[in-house]
Amino acid sequence: MDDSLRMKSISKDQIHQGHEELSRIRAQSRGLYWGTAVFSVVINALMLTGPLFMLQVYDRVLGSGSEATLVALFGIVAFLYLLMGLLDGVRGRVLSRIGARFQSSLEDRVFNAAMDRAARNPREKQRSSPMDDLSAVRRYISSPIQAAMFDLPFTPVFLLGIALFHPYLGLLAVGGGIIIVIVALWHRAAAKDPQAASQRAEANAANMAMRMASSSEALKSLGMQRAAFRRWLAARHIALTSAVETSDTTHSFSAASKALRLFLQSAMLAMGAWLVLGRELTPGAMIAGSILLGRALQPIDTLIGQWAVLQGATRGRENIAELLGAHPVVSDRMALPRPKAVLDVSNLTVIPPGQSQASLRMVSFDVRPGEAVGIIGPSGAGKSTLARALTGVWAASGGTIRLDSAKLDHYPDETRGDYIGYLPQSVELFDGTIAENIAKLALSPDHEAVVTAAKKTAAHEMILALPDGYDTQVSSSGGLLSGGQLQRIGLARAFFGTPVLVILDEPNSNLDNEGTMALNTAIRSHKAEGGAILIMAHRPSAIEECERLLVLNGGARRAFGPKDAVLKETVQNSADIQRGGMGGVQ
Repeated sequence: MDDSLRMKSISKDQIHQGHEELSRIRAQSRGLYWGTAVFSVVINALMLTGPLFMLQVYDRVLGSGSEATLVALFGIVAFLYLLMGLLDGVRGRVLSRIGARFQSSLEDRVFNAAMDRAARNPREKQRSSPMDDLSAVRRYISSPIQAAMFDLPFTPVFLLGIALFHPYLGLLAVGGGIIIVIVALWHRAAAKDPQAASQRAEANAANMAMRMASSSEALKSLGMQRAAFRRWLAARHIALTSAVETSDTTHSFSAASKALRLFLQSAMLAMGAWLVLGRELTPGAMIAGSILLGRALQPIDTLIGQWAVLQGATRGRENIAELLGAHPVVSDRMALPRPKAVLDVSNLTVIPPGQSQASLRMVSFDVRPGEAVGIIGPSGAGKSTLARALTGVWAASGGTIRLDSAKLDHYPDETRGDYIGYLPQSVELFDGTIAENIAKLALSPDHEAVVTAAKKTAAHEMILALPDGYDTQVSSSGGLLSGGQLQRIGLARAFFGTPVLVILDEPNSNLDNEGTMALNTAIRSHKAEGGAILIMAHRPSAIEECERLLVLNGGARRAFGPKDAVLKETVQNSADIQRGGMGGVQ
């Protein structure tokens, strides 16, 4: 989904709500920000130490020849600079903690919203990682650029101080400051498009690399590895070119700003010398004015030098606000009792995210305790869409899904996962042990429950035969496990705990005879315990234990009822269609 389509799908009100949520999180550190502001006032006041010292040395010490005065002044200056250094260090540490607090306060929220978006929009190309966006904002808060923001309001004060020495010096300082601000604004305008292009190119190259890595086996076996590399290299070249152009722009403006600032300091010194020669200024004021100008322009110079950090934080903040606004916090609902295995689906319509046409239309059926219902139909009939809707991954566009009379979204995600077991069509394992994967990534798995689930799906012996048994480390790529082993472990995960409803999407696609028999045994066992089963299937062996069948075609219900009657009706309809087709040909 490109940016224009994304913005159409997310309203301005949602983005505004996202910004308000970010503001509330930052407001939690309001006290620390006020403390930082106080430190900044004192630090900038202490910045006057150098110019004042110069004034005293040139105008008093050198004129009087008093060594005692020089020693006393130097001692005071040493103490004030030490104090300034300590306060500046404390300010930096406070800002680092504000950034860390901001990130830790949002990590859970951003992670869950990102997972929700990825689940609802699996094919959407992400412009950036939400967690990377959050880190970019944290880096900005902790960076020197944030401290420069606190120092920036004092720039006019320093320029006024220069004007007090002499009006001409004030005019030069203000004029130079305006020029540097114009350079900064010019930099912002010039860098905006190259940085956006660089970000898109980097994201495209990274996404391509991830897709190729996940398909590395196929690429290698089909002899496509070099061709894939050349495609990635082309995308990477575009990203690298954009990055170099962006870097060139930033370095050029940064160098120009630095050179201009140094030139203005020299110009200030030259004008001061001219005024000293005309006896309109003292030598001490001449040196002090040059130092004050450098201090006044330093925050602007820091902003230009750290522009990439500021731009990254700005983009990150906008992306996070958009994400949070599109996935608002769901208020805590009253805890519901454990449901019975009663599923009622009424007039369910589902429009997949990012699409305009429904994949399911007005589908109704029910499942009762101790019952298995098979969902059959050709590819593209809507079986997997139904599975995603029943597990809460995709929201219903119309109709209702009720589990024991309560709407499905009345159960929080974690609780719903305890009550509804799910085997997706493509089984994925995650980094960790097999036991942790069966226990849904619990950090401390219930060993007894893990073994019970594995035995229920006849995966126990298979797991024990692995090098480290249940402690065998696996990764998201599957590693040493075959397709059948992955599916058996996925089945164990679906039956882990005490789910009341288990949804199996093509559960025997990678199973051999033994695995299929184990699957049917697990289904019978679950039904005997009062649970309910939904099976999306192509193979007849997967629906052996089903009492009723739901036939989907083109996203609509074509038949629903007792298995034998539905199969007979389906066969009869197929025969009628074939006879009609033959007659038409003749």
